[in-house]
Amino acid sequence: MAEHQQQSQRPDLQPRSHQVVKAATAATAGGSLLVLSGLILTGTVISLTVATPLFVIFSPVLVPAVITVALIILGFLASGGFGVAAVTVLSWIYRYVTGRQPPGAEQIDQARMRLASKAREMKDRAEQFGQQHVSGAQG
Repeated sequence: MAEHQQQSQRPDLQPRSHQVVKAATAATAGGSLLVLSGLILTGTVISLTVATPLFVIFSPVLVPAVITVALIILGFLASGGFGVAAVTVLSWIYRYVTGRQPPGAEQIDQARMRLASKAREMKDRAEQFGQQHVSGAQG
C-alpha cells in the first residue's frame, strides 16, 4: 500500500511496461496524424491543380462576384452588430431611467455629480471674475 502511494506521487517511478505502452500509444497516434496530414496536403495540391485553370477561366466573373458577396455579408454583419448594440444601449437606458440600476449606473451618477459640481464651481469663478472686472473698470 505504501509502495503504491509512493509510485503515484512520483511519475518517474512508474513500471517500465507503463512507460513502454505510453510511448507506443504516442508514436502510433503521432504517426497516424502525420500520415493524415500528408494525405490532406496531397489532396489540397491535387485540388488546386485541377481548380486553378477554372479560376483563371472564370476570374472575370468570380472576382467581382466574390467581392460583392463579401461586401453584402460584411454589410449584414455590421448592420446586425450595430442593431444589437443599439438594443443593448436602449435596454440599459430604459433600466437606468426606470431606476433598476443597471451595471455602471453608479459610475454615471458619480460622473454626473462631479460634472455638476465643477460646472457650479466654474460658474462661481466666472461671476467673481466678472465682478472684479466690473468693479476694476469703474474704480
